[in-house]
Amino acid sequence: MVHFGMSKMEDIYVKRNGQSDVPHRHNYYTVLIIKQAKGSHIIDFNSYELSEKQLFFIAPGQVHQIIETEKPKGYAMTFSNQFLIENSIPLAFISSLNLFQSYGQTPPLLTNKKQFKLIENFTNQVFTYATSNAQMKDLSIGAYLKLLLIECNNICSINPIETEIDSSGDHLIRKFKESVDAHFKKEHATSFYANVIHITTDHLTRTVKNKIGQTAKQYIQSRIITEAKRLLYFTELSNKEIGYELGFNAPANFSAFFKKHTQLSPSSFKKRENKS
Repeated sequence: MVHFGMSKMEDIYVKRNGQSDVPHRHNYYTVLIIKQAKGSHIIDFNSYELSEKQLFFIAPGQVHQIIETEKPKGYAMTFSNQFLIENSIPLAFISSLNLFQSYGQTPPLLTNKKQFKLIENFTNQVFTYATSNAQMKDLSIGAYLKLLLIECNNICSINPIETEIDSSGDHLIRKFKESVDAHFKKEHATSFYANVIHITTDHLTRTVKNKIGQTAKQYIQSRIITEAKRLLYFTELSNKEIGYELGFNAPANFSAFFKKHTQLSPSSFKKRENKS
């Protein structure tokens, strides 16, 4: 279990002889601070172009693969929930950021020269401590990591870090997302989540649409599809077993749902990904 790790991306590239890694997932957070790169970064089966002054945030459980066409410049940083807890960073702080999405679209955060310079300064401080034997090394890393994440969130500014006075809409969205993560394998109806949060289905649908640009139903369906893709890629479970795992009472219902949202049958998706 990696509590905290940090490497230069160019060192990883040399170590791998320029070969791309295979799609994989971790049970810890990953942050890529990219000064310059060419190629692509595939996260949860969505591809993003690598360029300069980019940041990627990969949450635990997300599938990702980096395919570089030349030696990059930047840093790869990994840290676990345990590292955060042990160094006085509340898990609620991470969930309040608009940086780590547990699934679906995870585009890079793009920065300008001034913004990237500030992030690079924090990153260099983290790297200095990470490669030192300084006293209270982990606490120092934690402090600079928190500053780095705050700065990234400010650049993102879609959902700034919440103060003690949380707006009801943001609070509702967090509750909804937490409920979906906890129950999506069994509960597919928007009304179920509205009941959990103690609001009407209409209120939930309207708030989710306003805040994240898709309906509650679309959000739930996206979560199911992402999990289905992960199970198809990483496990030897049959389509029937995956269907039951994800709350479908008949294999045909799962196959029809998957094909409707991806234009591929589950078997065709598995075949395509295993070839690539």
